[in-house]
Amino acid sequence: MPEISHKIGYVYLIGAGPGDPGLITVKGRECMARAEVILYDYLANEELLRDARPDAELIYAGKVGGAHNREQQQINELLVAKALEGKVVARLKGGDPFVFGRGGEECEALVAAGVPFEVVPGVTAGIGAPAYAGIPLTHRHVTTSVAFVTGHEHPGKEVSEIDWERLSLGSGTVVFFMGMKNLPQIAARLMEHGRPPETPVALIRWGTRPEQEVLVGTLADIAEQARRANFRAPAITVVGEVVRLREELRWFDNRPLSGRGILVTRAADQAGEFAQLLARHGARVYECPTIEIVPPHDTAELDGAISSLPSFDWLIFSSANAVKYFFARLAALGLDSRAIGPARVCAVGPKTAAALVPHGIRPDLVPPDYKGEGVVEAFRKIEVKGKRVLFPKADRAREVIPAGLEALGAEVIAPVAYRNVTPAALPPHILEALEERRIHCATFTSSSTVENLAAMVGENRLLHLLEGVAVASIGPITSRTCRELGLEVHIEPAEYTVAALTREIVEYFKFKE
Repeated sequence: MPEISHKIGYVYLIGAGPGDPGLITVKGRECMARAEVILYDYLANEELLRDARPDAELIYAGKVGGAHNREQQQINELLVAKALEGKVVARLKGGDPFVFGRGGEECEALVAAGVPFEVVPGVTAGIGAPAYAGIPLTHRHVTTSVAFVTGHEHPGKEVSEIDWERLSLGSGTVVFFMGMKNLPQIAARLMEHGRPPETPVALIRWGTRPEQEVLVGTLADIAEQARRANFRAPAITVVGEVVRLREELRWFDNRPLSGRGILVTRAADQAGEFAQLLARHGARVYECPTIEIVPPHDTAELDGAISSLPSFDWLIFSSANAVKYFFARLAALGLDSRAIGPARVCAVGPKTAAALVPHGIRPDLVPPDYKGEGVVEAFRKIEVKGKRVLFPKADRAREVIPAGLEALGAEVIAPVAYRNVTPAALPPHILEALEERRIHCATFTSSSTVENLAAMVGENRLLHLLEGVAVASIGPITSRTCRELGLEVHIEPAEYTVAALTREIVEYFKFKE
């Protein structure tokens, strides 16, 4: 990378790709992560902003169908101004900066101001959207050429610079960017200049995103089809015989959860894995943490238990959070896994067991039933009378495990290792999605996720917002809480894991229209 001057900043023009956040390049992520200022477009997926520095200044510079948040000249001036303040600036642009992205104009402004810059190419929508629609732009048995054309020429032009005759007479694929407004004229021009009316056409809206929509027709009828379907921008138009291959090669928008909005209510630091599992099946995931996991107000009780670790016969961890906060406290006290000594370890569920492995611990016991009752049942087969058990727990944990083990004659010490805190309110975009019925399934992975969501919106309003929405619960305890709040539970796996819950959600929607 070129060295950045201390007196003047530096600008990265980064192609964000067509929408799927996974399509940004490794270099693009690296450059964005070091930026002090990020200007991002309407078409740049906001999920990418998670890679920004915590102190980065985020500036929205979107342009939607002529309704500009900032004019191009203002964007140019802002890039220059921020760089002249000595800032490292990332200009995050949908698709590729140099493919109908006006990146060239922004670079010219930087050159004129003497600001150093670098262009980081991205996956252009003209390639990404057709690929996700199952349409190869070239195929040796169909066509070996492709043309990228703007469907929205500069309004100041008196004569079109598009060579309609050449585009119309060949057999090559033609991809139009920003052409929805002019779709009737585009189709008419191509037919006027020789393209057969029966030439297949595909419109791809929000290509590569979970909400991707594809409309297939011909030059003769595509404009009317789009009008009837109220098919709107942002969309790519693909014209050519390759469109016929979609029927055979379609892979992205025919997955079992395609077009389904799924609400994930886990804590923010736990939602990622579950969200990824759902997204792989095509779901549009709405992450809405209803729990924030934080340390206890006072660690004295936990510290006291840790100081007497050698006296314990068993440690029971009921969640990955219990593992995380227990070992964080060990580290804060200058200790590590060796402090556990000869104590045996029980992990409730495979995820909790996996969380112990980085600490060099393989649990001695993983009960087959992941509920508290299942843990107690597993210990019935083990002699625990007179044994000391340490159970680091959440502040709202059920008393089933301590009470059950004490009934078996064990001495149980259960200090609070972490607290579950309810966020103040739903994020606005989540509330909007619920009200607009864009969410088809709400998932709950613990009783507290249900209770906290009800606390955030009110019980009566919760019932209204989830009317007609499938409720997916991770297990019977959570399901009972749902029913106590008046919710009907539609999905519940036999195994209480997010992987099993995902499989049941897929099965549920497999036969839904």
